[in-house]
Amino acid sequence: MRRPGPRLATRLMSAQALVIGIGAATMIAAAVLIGPALFHQHLAMTGEDSPAVVDHAEEAFTSAFALSLVFATLASLITAGVVSWFLVRRVATPVEELADAAESVAAGRYDVTVPDAQFSSELQRLSQSFGYMTIRLAETETTRTRLLSDLAHELRTPLATLEAYIDGLEDEVLPTDAASWSTMRDQVARLRRLAGDLRETAAAEEHALGIVLVHTDLGSVTAAAVAAAGPRYDAKGIALTRRVLDAPIWIQGDVVRLQQVFSNLLDNALRHTPPAGSVTLALEVQDALAVVSVTDTGEGIPEHHLSSVFERFHRVDPSRASSDGSGSGLGLTIARAIVAEHGGTLRAESQGAGTGASFVVRIPTS
Repeated sequence: MRRPGPRLATRLMSAQALVIGIGAATMIAAAVLIGPALFHQHLAMTGEDSPAVVDHAEEAFTSAFALSLVFATLASLITAGVVSWFLVRRVATPVEELADAAESVAAGRYDVTVPDAQFSSELQRLSQSFGYMTIRLAETETTRTRLLSDLAHELRTPLATLEAYIDGLEDEVLPTDAASWSTMRDQVARLRRLAGDLRETAAAEEHALGIVLVHTDLGSVTAAAVAAAGPRYDAKGIALTRRVLDAPIWIQGDVVRLQQVFSNLLDNALRHTPPAGSVTLALEVQDALAVVSVTDTGEGIPEHHLSSVFERFHRVDPSRASSDGSGSGLGLTIARAIVAEHGGTLRAESQGAGTGASFVVRIPTS
């Protein structure tokens, strides 16, 4: 490690002492050079020509001048030193505290106390920005830890299933038939889907989804999404209806990405709606906003989960994590990020468990 240099307060006090010393020396030199000569000139202008009087007057002036200069210099040095020390402490203390906080953050400790530096607007901005940065770093670390934990949990089920089937086939406990191969292929597909969704989520957080906005009729986008989801709904016995306006609704949007959004919302509704239930996709215009809602008659969402359903790997019912392998837990996260890239919002609405849920997309019209 580099040897630490002098403290900021020491450097500032040294600089202040140098400035004060130079100022005092300049003042003394100017007074010595100018004062006696000016006094002698004024004494001569009085017309006094007695050598004894002139010598006595000049000696008295020199004595009084020297004594006054010494006391004035000492008083000014002490006053300037005290004021300088106070100002240096006001500047150096918050900087030292910020340096200590930065060392704690660098060591992975984010629960630091950031000083509220009120001495100047620059120090105050620095303190506020550092505090905001600390909060963001703590949130990022928490999210990273949770992501790794959730990812390990998501990988455990398909890997355990594959391992069990491989061991069973190897020990000839399980038959080598189409059902065994189909199960293993399903688990591999689940892992592939999880990897793809993780890549999409990372791209969304970095605003690197490659959104290409074109003049698009949102009605045709929703029609394509409903048509693609129809067979899956029919297989589960859930009614899927689409309610839209007769006139086109034009927006600036990426057709492929928007279809991905509505596909994710329809798949989410399908997973959480029991057979004989229904799902409705409605499209309308409100206050220059295109509003698409996907409403189901399924499980519903408790109020305290309405905002967190968009978090990565979030599930309202954790017990479904192992049994429901149709989703990666990232679909809603990706959907909200895509909608945000279109300048819109995605919200979840529900009256509570067992009352169904509605996911509402709002995108500006063009």
